[in-house]
Amino acid sequence: MKEERGTSSTRSILISFAVGGLLGAGAALLLAPKSGKELRKGIKDLALDTRNKITATVEQGKELYVENVAAVKGAVEAGKTAYLAEMEKHRKAA
Repeated sequence: MKEERGTSSTRSILISFAVGGLLGAGAALLLAPKSGKELRKGIKDLALDTRNKITATVEQGKELYVENVAAVKGAVEAGKTAYLAEMEKHRKAA
């Protein structure tokens, strides 16, 4: 349960950071003294950079998901094994 809150908190922080970065970059582009051609190129570059960062973040999220699924499966299997071992001890004792 504690890990779920940590993941949610981390996700919330990352989303807030990304939104703030996008807003700041957009404001900087609009307020900078550039010609229309330079401004359009800057917006295009920013869009490409943002797309690349989002793609990298999504890939990292997928990797973390796979790792966490594997960890949970391992923990469940270890729990099952321990449970069965204890049940066997109690059967032999009875």
